[in-house]
Amino acid sequence: MIFIARFMNSFLHQASFATGYWCYDRHRSVRLVVLVGLAIDQIAQSGLSSLSVIYYSAHLFRLLETIMKFEKSQAAVDRLTPEQRRITQDSGTERPFTGEYNDNKEPGIYVDIVSGEPLFASTDKFDSGTGWPSFTKPIVSANVNEVRDSAHGMVRTEVRSVHADSHLGHVFPDGPSDRGGLRYCINSASLRFIPRDEMESEGYGEYLDQVEEA
Repeated sequence: MIFIARFMNSFLHQASFATGYWCYDRHRSVRLVVLVGLAIDQIAQSGLSSLSVIYYSAHLFRLLETIMKFEKSQAAVDRLTPEQRRITQDSGTERPFTGEYNDNKEPGIYVDIVSGEPLFASTDKFDSGTGWPSFTKPIVSANVNEVRDSAHGMVRTEVRSVHADSHLGHVFPDGPSDRGGLRYCINSASLRFIPRDEMESEGYGEYLDQVEEA
């Protein structure tokens, strides 16, 4: 089982790398399918029972489906407004108190403006007084990358989406102490808000239990 755990971690790393850097490669989907095929072959040769092989193989196929569902496309990037492009593609920052979602209090989910991958829930949003939408945690931690940012003479932790590699904002250790102590400071321009009553029709029904009712 230790072998499987290590192998799954290795696969997730490779799949994440593929998602972030093969965005416009026309062979990307083929490479991911081949990667899954090789993974299943190694699992089959690991000596596990047939049921275990089926279980892990199904898990990998679900992972592949998720990766392909929330992929970054050139068409999606081309649809961005100049401000959205500046922030998500060039790691810009919108002026405080100007973002569309800073004062939004509706129940719903916030997804990546490019890929649509789920990022934050209204349940975890709070008023930080900083002028940017703030959240205590991501709704799906696997969809968020945290990387060191030493630009502008500061050392910060940048937040980027995994599938689209969009710049989202930064995370700081000054959030509500009773809710984990983190503040994800996010640019509105990097997000698309989906109201709770539209989540099912938009394909995000599985996250309804993580969003408060109106």
